[in-house]
Amino acid sequence: MVNMSGMDAPRKILTVFGTRPEAIKLFPLIHALDADPRFVSRVAVSGQHRGMLDQVLQIADITPHHDLAVMQPNQTLDALTANLLIGLGKVMDQERPDWVIVQGDTATAMAGGLAAYYRQIPVAHVEAGLRSGNIYHPWPEEVNRKIVGSFAALHFAPTQTAANALLRENVAADTVHVTGNTVIDALHWVTDKIKREPDLASGLTELERRFAGKRIIGMTSHRRENFGEGLEAIASAVTRLAARPDVAVIFPVHLNPNVRAVMNQRLAGFDNIALIEPLDYPHFARLIAISDIMLTDSGGVQEEAPALGKPVLVMRETTERPEGVVAGTAKLVGTDADTIVAEAERLLDSATAYGAMARAHNPFGDGQASERIVNLLAR
Repeated sequence: MVNMSGMDAPRKILTVFGTRPEAIKLFPLIHALDADPRFVSRVAVSGQHRGMLDQVLQIADITPHHDLAVMQPNQTLDALTANLLIGLGKVMDQERPDWVIVQGDTATAMAGGLAAYYRQIPVAHVEAGLRSGNIYHPWPEEVNRKIVGSFAALHFAPTQTAANALLRENVAADTVHVTGNTVIDALHWVTDKIKREPDLASGLTELERRFAGKRIIGMTSHRRENFGEGLEAIASAVTRLAARPDVAVIFPVHLNPNVRAVMNQRLAGFDNIALIEPLDYPHFARLIAISDIMLTDSGGVQEEAPALGKPVLVMRETTERPEGVVAGTAKLVGTDADTIVAEAERLLDSATAYGAMARAHNPFGDGQASERIVNLLAR
């Protein structure tokens, strides 16, 4: 695109996302695009997560140009996908961007990428190439990212392992770029902001006082494939760990009613377990910082916690982030209660085992991913 003066006109970039993790991983990139005169940056959010998404938008000072607010109670995946595809398509018809950016593996990323593809708008996929090798673990995320990977014009892989996965799928090598993960950019940004403005993360102060002297296990759990027996087993493991006098568990409980029903029934009323509302991003960064161990079935925590030197026990059978397992920052423990307890107690009781994980090199980036992506988009 060239203007009348012969200078390259700014490229219009439409960044599409809808969940809290996407917002966290994309706001550093949006900041970088906003600051770069080579681009006109536009933002569309689907509202796939509402309250948790808005928290990140507020702290990152991002006001979307489009907000679809698609989420409805008990909405099926096919209804959600249809609403996303139609709504985001209308946004693209209005904006007519030169590029569409999607991130990761959500329904919003898949539908946003597909809507762009239908309009022959090139798609840039941030956090491309993650693969578990099992289309039902994580479900439906594994297929979502494979779909986007089949038509994206640029693939921004966080690691060489992710890049290699794309190359094995015969993705053109000149479209695959290893950038690091933007979640590390975000974590550095929010950590620096908390240092300047401590009140941003002061909401955990009471719990920090209450659990002073205890080994804190920070916990998240929300994966669809763990609904039912998996969550029941996880809850059993947590009650056993919290029975130790030296341990406390802080658990921001996901808003999904499938999670809340089990965890509120099984874990409420224990002195050493704090069931709290979902945390905004600064407070979640603070939770990682004060925890000794992160117990999670989340993807992003596997990347964030090692950046702060915290071992991660992953309550899943597979992970699309095997780099952490290989590097030693994370360990797959599944949802068997005995295994979860045994691995957590190994870290709690062995300084050698703990130190090996806490000091392992974080393979997910150096905090410069957004800068690399912007420069690649400008080519």
